[in-house]
Order: sequence, then C-alpha cells, then structure tokens
Amino acid sequence: MNNLQGKRLWLIGASTGIGRDLALLLAKEGVAVVISARNEGALQSLIQEMKPVETELGSHSLVVYDVKKMDMAKGAFEAAGELDGIIYCAGAYEPMTAHKPNLVALEEMVEINYCGAFRVLAEIVPRFVQRKSGYILLIGSISGYRGLPNAWGYGATKAALMHLAENLKCDLMGSGVRIQICNLGFVETRLTDKNNFKMPFIMDTKSAAQRIVKGMKSKRFEIAFPLIMVLALKFLALLPRPLYFTVISLMGNKSDRNS
Repeated sequence: MNNLQGKRLWLIGASTGIGRDLALLLAKEGVAVVISARNEGALQSLIQEMKPVETELGSHSLVVYDVKKMDMAKGAFEAAGELDGIIYCAGAYEPMTAHKPNLVALEEMVEINYCGAFRVLAEIVPRFVQRKSGYILLIGSISGYRGLPNAWGYGATKAALMHLAENLKCDLMGSGVRIQICNLGFVETRLTDKNNFKMPFIMDTKSAAQRIVKGMKSKRFEIAFPLIMVLALKFLALLPRPLYFTVISLMGNKSDRNS
C-alpha cells in the first residue's frame, strides 16, 4: 500500500495506545479510518480528534466491537462498510511465568491476540479474494520470535499471529491481497506499564505509529523495530536449542544479580 491517501481502512484496537495514535496519524495521511474497540466513549472522543477525510468509499466512522465475541464479527464487518484494508491492533498482555499461571489472563490473551484475529479474517479474507484486492496488517511482537522468560501466554499468541501472517502470505500469493505483519518491541502503553523490569529501547506510541505507517508504505512483508532488538532476537532464534537455552539462562542469572 505505497499510497495511503484516499484509502479506507478498518483499525481494530483503536481506543488507546498504539492503535489510537495510529488512527490519528493515518487520518493525517488522508486515510478514512473505521475505528473499533469495546469502549464507545473512547472511540467517539478519538473521532473528534481525527482530521476529517472523505474518500470514494466513505469517511471516518466507528464500530463498537468486542473481538472476544464470535457472534459480533460478521455484524461488525458489515457495519464497517466498504474497505480497502484492515489493521488488527487489538491486544492483551499480562506478564507471567509458568511458575504462577493465571488461567483467566492466559485465556484473555489467546482470545484477543489470536482468536479475535481469526474471527475477523474469516469474514474479510474471502471478500478480498473475491474482488482480487485488499490489505491486511497484523500487529505482533518481537517476543514471538522465540520462547522468552516471563512471557508465558503472550509470547505464544504473538508467535501464533506471526505464523498466521505467513499462512496468509502463502495462501494469498497472486490473489491481489497484500499481507503484512508488524513485530515491535517495547512501547509505552497501559500494557507495558505492568512490567517491573527495565525495557530496552522503549519508545512512545507516536513514534511506534510513525514507524508502522512508514512500513505500510514499503513493500516489506515484515515491519519490525527497534532494529537492534530485532537483530539480536533474530540472531538468538538461529541458535540451536541447547545453546539458545543456555544463553537465555545466563541472561536470566545476570538479571537476577542486578535486581
């Protein structure tokens, strides 16, 4: 999607954090954005802040949508109207170790981070394929590159989302439907506020949104940042499992000593 101006995109997970700043930035780029989340008041406030945009497919609008509810997907998609593409930015996070599992939080992460994406895509992908055009961006995390400590549940859902994006890319080559995955590092949001450890290269939501929009204009399948963390984790992902687990163990011990 080299030229965003004049497009109409459905942004799910727009009420706070990255999604909110992404909606504002896309509006400045001339995109008509259909914003969705569970909080109608937050969506109405956001609509008031967005630069007015009128495209061939319509203007900004909001659709209240809970991605955890299977029976809402079809109605939400129909309410969104004609679209050029979709951005799935809904996310849940709870720092957790396998020593102290929280089943309620685990199921919440699976439902929002992964199952919600399936519910939306099941409605959208066939329509895009039928008309031979469309755009899909899934917002993931570099924590999905490989297993990490204290990421029980969250890392698994982001790894699954990455796999899902690759599945879509394989199935839809030549269909006219473009797929992208955005894997990002630490961003200052209500989710990362839950962490009690030092987060390297953490950035604000506006900076993250700017990098996402820049990536959307590129031809890359994966948008990933910050570069140093991406390269480090991708290098670790190449290591044989015994060596990888040894390195992770040593990093954990060092962290313990510094705490």
